[in-house]
Amino acid sequence: QVQLVESGGGLVQAGDSLRLSCAASGRTFSSYVMTWFRQAPGKEREFVAHMTWSGENSYCADSVKGRFTISRDNAKNMVYLQMNSLKPEDTAVYYCAAKSSGFGYAQPRRYDYWGQGTQVTVSS
Repeated sequence: QVQLVESGGGLVQAGDSLRLSCAASGRTFSSYVMTWFRQAPGKEREFVAHMTWSGENSYCADSVKGRFTISRDNAKNMVYLQMNSLKPEDTAVYYCAAKSSGFGYAQPRRYDYWGQGTQVTVSS
């Protein structure tokens, strides 16, 4: 069982940076793959960034590649999303999610555990 709590969202201007954090509870955190998703009003939840359990491999959506970076600290049970050069189209509720297998990591329906989300709003 894993519980996830996101933080770090807020209102920023285009071009600014934010770092989102996801605190996980559970002794087996290091065995889960971790992913950030986002959902804008009226849109489906979409994949943002993914990191394997070891932290050796990560993947980002094309829309954020070069601007967003995912990282994790297994010793602290934390996952981060560093977001640079933010754009108005990045406005959404951002969620972290966890599951035990990396298969289908970009598909929200495959995830067992979700946080409550944190709002990111980017003004132009």
